[in-house]
Amino acid sequence: MKILAVDLGKVRTGLAICDESEVLASPVRVVTQRNWDRLAEAVAAEAQAQSAGRIVVGLPRNMDGSEGESAQNARAFAEHLETLCTLPVALWDERGTTITAHGYLNDTDTRGKKRKSVIDAVAATVILQDYLAYRKNQKKNGRLS
Repeated sequence: MKILAVDLGKVRTGLAICDESEVLASPVRVVTQRNWDRLAEAVAAEAQAQSAGRIVVGLPRNMDGSEGESAQNARAFAEHLETLCTLPVALWDERGTTITAHGYLNDTDTRGKKRKSVIDAVAATVILQDYLAYRKNQKKNGRLS
């Protein structure tokens, strides 16, 4: 099943998608939108355009596992998105994904404006890769159908 991942931001929101076999996660684009209703509509439209069967929204927990305002916003956004697009929406712990995304961009020597324009989509890709690894492990252990 294709899964769309969302790295929610206050201004820029990154999107990534995986292939039907849930092996390869790839960045899709960055949506620049401050209005949550419009953002949710854009994400729902992208999910439809990509033929996604599920959406995963990054949950920005604090390093100690607690949840602050950003996590509460992500939960509210995920709930709103699920009612808007009728696809199942999961939340996924995104601790460390931006750091990992910066590492990938450092490795590819992506700098300046290009870096700023893709970092959120790369972070969404990292979220999705982590989620896919979890799903693969659950399938292997017979916990996911």
